[in-house]
Amino acid sequence: MDLAYIPSPSTGVLHLGPIPLRGYAFCIILGVFVAVWLGNKRWIARGGAAGTVADIAVWAVPFGLVGGRLYHVITDYQLYFSEGENWVDAFKIWEGGLGIWGAIAFGAVGAWIGCRRRGIPLPAYADAIAPGIALAQAIGRWGNWFNQELYGKPTDLPWALKITESANREAGLYHPTFLYESLWCIGVAVLVIWADRRFKLGHGRAFALYVAAYCAGRGWIEYMRVDEAHHILGLRLNVWTAIIVFVLAVVYMVVSARLRPGREEIVEPRSRKPVSVEKAERTEQDEPAAEPEEPAGSSAAEDEDVENGAGNGAGSATKG
Repeated sequence: MDLAYIPSPSTGVLHLGPIPLRGYAFCIILGVFVAVWLGNKRWIARGGAAGTVADIAVWAVPFGLVGGRLYHVITDYQLYFSEGENWVDAFKIWEGGLGIWGAIAFGAVGAWIGCRRRGIPLPAYADAIAPGIALAQAIGRWGNWFNQELYGKPTDLPWALKITESANREAGLYHPTFLYESLWCIGVAVLVIWADRRFKLGHGRAFALYVAAYCAGRGWIEYMRVDEAHHILGLRLNVWTAIIVFVLAVVYMVVSARLRPGREEIVEPRSRKPVSVEKAERTEQDEPAAEPEEPAGSSAAEDEDVENGAGNGAGSATKG
């Protein structure tokens, strides 16, 4: 008898009257809001203008969704284009299936377009939103829990995930890889925030740290999964992807730190003036206003009048 386990929801859809609210879509949307909220706070702290992160997210999010879906469909094409499968299902994003690798790659293209329109550097924007993206992933992984998908190998641990039987899955207790990745992503967000405050990361290095840290966790979590996947040299395709992207992220951090040390002083030119101008303005404001100059000769004339007045007064007093 199993004394403890994580139950799976009986359905992945909640009905608000006639409107169906799918748990997977809700988690994705909530994650986007959290990422934009935290990214906006970090952007303002770096000297950017409020609302810039949301404006650029209007470009980044749709691109990311398209890229994430394309990566999933291309790498798992057999689910949609094999004999007996319906290719129309490839467009049913609400049923699950977003590849983070494609989402980040295409999302970066959308963010680049948005940054170009605002005249700001993409690396600085990426640094600001990096921990928010990690938190968005942490929330989004709970969409897999709603859909009862992407779980790990069978286990009898107290935190095992209970999966119910359906046409494409077998009932049992499995490793909750969705939970492992969700907790890992929260840790990645905390790591990036701490490192950014401690070392003043700039020029895209905070984002690279997020990528490297996520890949390190995704590698061992992916290895635990039992869903169908393509293998290369005995390893799942996503494990190889995590290894390659991890190496690229680390190389970027090292090379970037040597070529462009420090952090950007200005991330959004239209929202801040150069530091030298700000210091000059503060200096002018702190200095007391200069007293108006007196006309030439006025001081000497006033002194002569005072002396004459004093002498007249003294003479009048003597006469009296």
